[in-house]
Amino acid sequence: MKTQSKILVIIASLLLILTFFFPLWYIDLEAPQYPEGIGLRIWVNQISGLKPNDLSNINGLNHYIGMKEIVPDAIPELKVMPFVMIFLLIFGLLAGILGKRSLVYIWISLFIVTAAVGMYDFYLWGYDYGHDLNPNAAIKVPGMAYQPPLIGSKMLLNFNAISMPHIGSYILVAAVVLAAVALYLDKKNRTIKVPNA
Repeated sequence: MKTQSKILVIIASLLLILTFFFPLWYIDLEAPQYPEGIGLRIWVNQISGLKPNDLSNINGLNHYIGMKEIVPDAIPELKVMPFVMIFLLIFGLLAGILGKRSLVYIWISLFIVTAAVGMYDFYLWGYDYGHDLNPNAAIKVPGMAYQPPLIGSKMLLNFNAISMPHIGSYILVAAVVLAAVALYLDKKNRTIKVPNA
């Protein structure tokens, strides 16, 4: 690979450091009793509230409808994801430094697979929390499940649940796009120009 493409891949890899400083996803709840909003921020290694007490408030609300408590320390993915991100960062750096197109293709493929597995796991997590309800809950609505949407919005009783990518997800997309641009530019630079007759 040409130097320009190598630099782009290295920059794409280093962008992953930012995912430790910005949430990957958010789930916000809008309801009349919470005019200022209430929500969760899902990071690469933690789950926090939009505001300091939001996580405990959401757990309190969930208790009444029979949902399990959200305990970040008990979620294994939050312990694994930082290592996955560090692996992708190091792999990308090596691909850029060595300048091997095949490694960059593998890196992008790993990104796509990791994203697909992550989204599926997130769906299963939401499904479990929304469907595995305590039968002795104070509030029971026959046939009602409380699974938040994977992406988009959904009414859950009087709450509008909004689930969308946050800054960290856009950083990941930017990293993949930069790597793809690096491959494109490298291929373009390799094209043999036929001299004019």
